[in-house]
Amino acid sequence: MTTERLAARVRAVLFDLDGTLIDSAPDLAGACNEMRVERGLAPLPYADLRRMVGSGARGMVGVAFGVVPGQAGYEALRDEFLARYEARMTRETRIFDAMVPVLAWLRDEGIPWGIVTNKATRFAAPLVAWLGLADQAATLVCGDTVAHAKPHPAPLLEAAMRLKLVPGDCAYVGDDRRDVDAGRAAAMRTVVATWGYLGAGDAPEAWGADHLIARPDELPELIGVLPIAAAVDSRQRSPSRSPLD
Repeated sequence: MTTERLAARVRAVLFDLDGTLIDSAPDLAGACNEMRVERGLAPLPYADLRRMVGSGARGMVGVAFGVVPGQAGYEALRDEFLARYEARMTRETRIFDAMVPVLAWLRDEGIPWGIVTNKATRFAAPLVAWLGLADQAATLVCGDTVAHAKPHPAPLLEAAMRLKLVPGDCAYVGDDRRDVDAGRAAAMRTVVATWGYLGAGDAPEAWGADHLIARPDELPELIGVLPIAAAVDSRQRSPSRSPLD
């Protein structure tokens, strides 16, 4: 790899956690279906639950029970869901297999990487440690680390500050529209991981990301030529917050 190419690429990579770096859907879906079975309801198909993981507890409770914030019973269902998830969150969750060599490549190339997630520290920190990622990640910014969660750019700006980089030196990889919105607002290069959960809204092609990739092994080549951002977009939005990403 030439010096010119190294100079042209971004200086750090930030990842969303759920659906991008790790596959946590089996445990999140399992918590939902445990609740349904206990109430005499049939388990929902895994595919129906998987796509809602990016919407956090709000999305999972919504698809499992048809109850949304502000409606009677929502808070009790949410709290039970979070407790059940916390009790089983390491049962089936794994790093995506194809992400392992990508993280090794970043290490070998001397490119720091970090995690920026809307998942609350209560869940994210022990999960990241259990998966063996805590000693590898240069930073972990959770949904309750700063005053705002994605799609607000504040968590990404915090991560860049911790890495002692300007935001434009970083690329952010995620699987939700909020990831793209946050990355763009922070003036970072944005990459959509289409192997992730993606949600139930617009297709990823409509999110305005700089790049879409279908497999983790596409990232090293992309990062090798991804230029540092030159402009700063100062637009910021105040999102609703969820304890899960």
